[in-house]
Amino acid sequence: MKLVLVGTPNVGKSVIFNLLTGSYVTVSNYPGTTVEVTRGTAKYNQQIYEVIDTPGMYSLLPITEEERVTRTLLLQEKPDVVVHVVDAKNLERMLPLTLQLLEAGLPVILAVNMMDEADAIGRQIDLDKLSEILGIPVVGTAAALNRGIEQLKRAVIEYVRKRVA
Repeated sequence: MKLVLVGTPNVGKSVIFNLLTGSYVTVSNYPGTTVEVTRGTAKYNQQIYEVIDTPGMYSLLPITEEERVTRTLLLQEKPDVVVHVVDAKNLERMLPLTLQLLEAGLPVILAVNMMDEADAIGRQIDLDKLSEILGIPVVGTAAALNRGIEQLKRAVIEYVRKRVA
């Protein structure tokens, strides 16, 4: 199974990657570029996952080499699940990429990260309503505090199980 983490820079993708994979990682340049892609493995519920941390992207319509690499990876490697990591404080600016991922037919789970920071500024996000509107699983996380990671793992397991069935 292949799980790909995507999102804009500085939303906590790498923190989530480290929490999902533990310490074993392989950092490599994507073929033909100097852009780094980090790969690791994780085991959930007796299933082995290749977890891929991609360079930051703002859109599936690439402008930068990083975005081009991430788009190519998404379209060529056919992930079983794409976890779109977004910053809870800037949700509105990040949801257009979620919609692009869905329009591309990718299997998306939305991880609304930095929920602790959103709470600190009084920002309330109805994750269930967001899930209902988007039609995908939505999980709240505070990766820097290791909060919500077990829920994210369960969401991945359940989502993949439903897609395979």
